[in-house]
Amino acid sequence: MKKWLFMVKPEKLPDLVKDILLGSNVILGKYVELGVLSTRAKPVCKLEIGDNSIIRSHSVIYAGNKIGANFQTGHGVMIRENNIIGNDVSIGTHSIVERDNKIGNGVRIHSNCFIPEFIEIGSKAWLGPSVTILNVLHPPCPKFEECAKGMVIGENAKIGGNVTIGPRVRIGKNALIGFGSVVTIDVPDNSVAFGNPAKVRKNIKDLSCILEAFDTPYEWEE
Repeated sequence: MKKWLFMVKPEKLPDLVKDILLGSNVILGKYVELGVLSTRAKPVCKLEIGDNSIIRSHSVIYAGNKIGANFQTGHGVMIRENNIIGNDVSIGTHSIVERDNKIGNGVRIHSNCFIPEFIEIGSKAWLGPSVTILNVLHPPCPKFEECAKGMVIGENAKIGGNVTIGPRVRIGKNALIGFGSVVTIDVPDNSVAFGNPAKVRKNIKDLSCILEAFDTPYEWEE
């Protein structure tokens, strides 16, 4: 039998509670809204949130999301419909995740980030605060859904704070994007890129640790 632990009383959940599946030990902060229906897109599944998750106050999660275990939000997070989110994912305060995205296990999205539609974020990727992803070249566009698809942030990539990633860009596995960069072209696996516009500068193995605690940053991940 599942035990549910609420920071708000169950009767304060929406009328759609029958379409919301919460795992064991899910904690809901004050003024959380779950199972909100979109006026434009029909949810493809029930709202599911896995075991041991924490949804902090004023967060809004739409119907149709499938979210794994050990999920956490900061305060005031909004997650639109039809996302698939893995286990051990954290989304920081005031971040927005639009619809129809795929977010892998162990992803960390910091505060004030904007994730638009149709983005794939690989497992263990890390997005610093105020990262903005833009997914359409010519808004508004009648071919928006076709044009916007295909953007990828690869597994274990690190995106520095205040980075802007432009439409139709793919960030490779293990890539590192320096803070404040504007990324307009694809970045290969294991590359370091920064600047405005961002350019590939070196391989991550060419980095050094300023504390000399490691031969190279991220060697503990190998």
